[in-house]
Amino acid sequence: MFKKITTTAMAAVMAIGLGLSAVSTSAEAGRGARTGAIIGLGVLGALAIGAAAANAGPRTYYRSGCYRVAGSCYFKEGSCYINRYGEEVCRRGYRVCEPSRTVCD
Repeated sequence: MFKKITTTAMAAVMAIGLGLSAVSTSAEAGRGARTGAIIGLGVLGALAIGAAAANAGPRTYYRSGCYRVAGSCYFKEGSCYINRYGEEVCRRGYRVCEPSRTVCD
C-alpha cells in the first residue's frame, strides 16, 4: 500500500514539475533562472525522498544487550523398541534444524 502511494505521489510531483516548466517563461540571464532551479531541485528532492521510502525494507532494532544466534542442524537418532517376537527394532533417524533466534542478556 505504501509503495502505491509513494509511486502515485512521485508521478504527481513529476507532472506538476513538467507543467510548471512548460508554463514558466524562458530563463534569461538574471530573470527566471532562480525559479527554474528551485523547481528542478524540488522535483529531484521529492523523487529522492520517494525512492528512499519505497526501497526501505523492514528493519529490526535490538536493545543493547541483544544479539542474533544462528540456527543449527543436528541428526537425531530414532527410537528403538522390542517387538512381540523379541527382536529389537530401531527406527531410522532424522535431521532436526533449529531456526535462528534472538538472545538478550
